[in-house]
Amino acid sequence: MLTIAHLNQYYGESHTLWDLDVEIPVGQCTCVMGRNGVGKTTLMQCIMGLLPLRGGSMDFLGQDIARLPAERRASLGIGYVPQGRQIFPLLTVQENLEIGLPSRPDGKQRVPDFIFELFPVLGDMLRRRGGDLSGGQQQQLAIGRALVLDPKLLILDEPTEGIQPNIVHEIGDIIRRLIDEFGLTVLLVEQKLPFARRVADRFVILDRGRLMATGAMPELSDELVKQYLTV
Repeated sequence: MLTIAHLNQYYGESHTLWDLDVEIPVGQCTCVMGRNGVGKTTLMQCIMGLLPLRGGSMDFLGQDIARLPAERRASLGIGYVPQGRQIFPLLTVQENLEIGLPSRPDGKQRVPDFIFELFPVLGDMLRRRGGDLSGGQQQQLAIGRALVLDPKLLILDEPTEGIQPNIVHEIGDIIRRLIDEFGLTVLLVEQKLPFARRVADRFVILDRGRLMATGAMPELSDELVKQYLTV
């Protein structure tokens, strides 16, 4: 679904991503892993078009998207839930969800019912302001807002960060439902190893902006965990 080749990125004079080659297969969950500061969020922002590429190519469903702005990528079917959720705290739940409607490719101007089937709490709180929700509820809102776009690829950057354990488990179940029942492709950034093992089909390990290992999740060995993931 998504093919990245020879991707390079810089912050000022600092070289943050080095010649990355990453393949995201359709209909699976690929988890990008690594210690803090290795370039995981930078890679997500490059895929979403929030950071310009300094080199390399990016192909999404057969289309070159390397120079497309973020809003065009959203309309092509890339949904993004950034680290820290970044909902609009002064807007209601309903208004937060409706923000994604103009980017839907089918032009529908109504929040799909399946959003409330996945996240019943959102249907109960439509008139509540986003900032009044708990952290777990805000994360559900952020995922629901991305799903309103009707994406083919859903990017989730640290969706379990700061979330209570019962909601973490629910989010894991929902990610698997989106893949297994709805045919969605998910690109996940996650630090919690048990969550990643339960939810993801494949892994990509970054270290200091470089690709160190990739494969099916059962191939994530204790040696790789010790070398690249433990603090």
